Amino acid sequence: MKCILSGLLICIANITFAGEAVVTNVVATPQNDSYRFDVTLSHTDTGWDHYADGWGVYLADGTELGYRELLHPHVNEQPFTRSLSGVKIPDGTTSVTIKPRDNVHGVGADFKFTLP
Repeated sequence: MKCILSGLLICIANITFAGEAVVTNVVATPQNDSYRFDVTLSHTDTGWDHYADGWGVYLADGTELGYRELLHPHVNEQPFTRSLSGVKIPDGTTSVTIKPRDNVHGVGADFKFTLP
């Protein structure tokens, strides 16, 4: 019983320790009629059981403009940057929100970004 309880506590501690994914930097580059977003995330990935699994670009009203799925953990690569091209921004939009997510906590804290 002690071994089972100890193992359970270790698993819970690992999930809690990793926390939510956090956006640490964003670079947006205009490309013809769209933007390329380079987003840097920080997350204490522990492996397949808990890792940053994506991020999205959103308007203030919650409309999703693009989503970058992350298909594997980045345990030994923190923080890390991934790109998403072809994001169409509606005319007159001056800022967007980047929302990171991980496969345990879901969506993390919003990162407000003013477009160049």
